[in-house]
Amino acid sequence: MPTELPTDQEIAALRSGAAIVDRSERGRLALTGPDAPAALNAVVSNEIEALEPGHGCFAACCSSKGRMFGDLRVLRTEEELLIDTERCSLQAIFDAVRHALVGYEAELHKRTLESCQLSLLGPLSREIVGAGSLGPEEYDNCGAEIAGHQVLLVATDLGVDVVADADAADAVKAALVAAGATEAGEPLAELARIESGRPRFGVDLDESVIPQEGGLNERAVSFTKGCYVGQETIARLHYRGRPNRRLRSLKLSGEAEAGASLSNGEREVGTLTSVAISPELGPVGLALVRREAEDGELLKVGDGPLTAEVLAEIGD
Repeated sequence: MPTELPTDQEIAALRSGAAIVDRSERGRLALTGPDAPAALNAVVSNEIEALEPGHGCFAACCSSKGRMFGDLRVLRTEEELLIDTERCSLQAIFDAVRHALVGYEAELHKRTLESCQLSLLGPLSREIVGAGSLGPEEYDNCGAEIAGHQVLLVATDLGVDVVADADAADAVKAALVAAGATEAGEPLAELARIESGRPRFGVDLDESVIPQEGGLNERAVSFTKGCYVGQETIARLHYRGRPNRRLRSLKLSGEAEAGASLSNGEREVGTLTSVAISPELGPVGLALVRREAEDGELLKVGDGPLTAEVLAEIGD
């Protein structure tokens, strides 16, 4: 199946304006109560208890063997911890957090259907959303009002996310479009993600992956916090070993499909997981490849003439 391409108008907005993509299909949970930070801290790989209201972090949920069953964005507001995750890992994360609440004064709430999430992508995102009080760091967040509705603004690596009640979605989106945002589809968000080298759980990462293999140690793992599930394996690999696989960006010689094998000579070293057509770079992709596939090396894609150049490592 050919890669679905963003329109020229969408790409122009991403590069020099602001595109708006509805990401409401993602999963959202909320954790409330005085012990909410401590309870979540025992489950995920990053430091939660030290978060101040208005800040956040990225983290992973792992098995006792250090293998991921989901990743999540944790946002601390004045009222709660908001958890944002891929829909495919929502139930597993919900179950893990609910199980961890025993003995803590905290409550877990489902927020996926009750809320919407609109992503503004591009250099004018903050201007269009009116994010004057939003902090500069990724995951910084603050309350605001758009079209008469209370929203949560969240700083991202590519712009600003807007989280609101589900019944406010149309009004908030219309207000942002009126302010200059260009409506765009998921292919544009995927292009932006792949160009920035960020893996997506359920696409590039799965339950076989340890965070370091996915280049997530710097973003998602604290090596100074207290105990959490999977900590021993993750720390041991970080301090004493090297993963056999690493996430890599790839520059492709032509259009390819996700799922194609990547080979170094006669040896298969990975599988192409994400693909996009960059207007400036041409076909690009992401893949977990074996360590022997060095940066700058050309890998064979599938059984045809296509090649993939291995680019710089993502993460540590």
